[in-house]
Amino acid sequence: MKQQRQAYTYALLAVLCWSTIGSAFKISLRYLDFLTLLLFASFVATVVLFIILLFQGKLNLLKKLKKENILSSAFLGLLNPFLYYVVLLKAYELLPAQEAGTLNYIWPLVLVLLSIPMLRQKITGWSILAILVSFFGIMLISTHGQLFTLRFSNPVGVLLALGSAIFWALYWIFNMKDRREEVSKLFLNFCFGFFYIFLTIAILRFLELNWSRYPLLPWQGIAGSVYLGIFEMGVTFILWMMALKLSSTTAKVSNLIYLSPFGSLILIHFFVGEVILLSTVIGLVFIVGGIILQQSIKS
Repeated sequence: MKQQRQAYTYALLAVLCWSTIGSAFKISLRYLDFLTLLLFASFVATVVLFIILLFQGKLNLLKKLKKENILSSAFLGLLNPFLYYVVLLKAYELLPAQEAGTLNYIWPLVLVLLSIPMLRQKITGWSILAILVSFFGIMLISTHGQLFTLRFSNPVGVLLALGSAIFWALYWIFNMKDRREEVSKLFLNFCFGFFYIFLTIAILRFLELNWSRYPLLPWQGIAGSVYLGIFEMGVTFILWMMALKLSSTTAKVSNLIYLSPFGSLILIHFFVGEVILLSTVIGLVFIVGGIILQQSIKS
């Protein structure tokens, strides 16, 4: 019983951290452009993961890496943190936080769709219904409830938010095939991801050929980067793994994840100052409902 209580504690801490991320993204983007924010956040996450490896006594795993492990991390790091966060943060620049964060939450159903051709899994009629339920939620959110006009609040932003879900689902599919220890694998992925982000920014700065335009970075943006690097990309992942490990069954803690997007909307309202639209709340209910329906089919 004590172990299960610990599992719930770790899971709720992870959910609380994830609930703050939409607000942290939007506030930090007021001070830094999306690439610079990602550069600093990914660097902090890499350092945090290295410290965790150090305290867990797992640094020796890095010495045992094979060529195929390094190539795998080079590819996984391209998907996450590079492509996933580049696309997601740009979506946050273009959309209200309530839209970008909620639309990104569709990734579990994207995972189902991608598993059909990539993992050769079959799709049932109930799975199709679950996808349609969540798709209705997407339409509600992206049109602000004006379904029949089909006028999207920001078409590019909506596509980017949904695109980030595709990159995240792809990451999980390829990540499942890589059987290495999770923390050391994630650390190496972030090493490559940080390199890709640094290289992208360096190339863009070189092409602009005007280095004098970039003054000292505001401390608020740096603080936001540190927060995101720790609580979005680093520590929270470990908290969630510990919750799953300590829980008697995965189901007992996995369902708590559905509290995160609703908590996020509350924090976005109070800290970002957005008026949460009824269409966003209803759309989120449909998205989560479709995901739960899909997962109940599996079980």
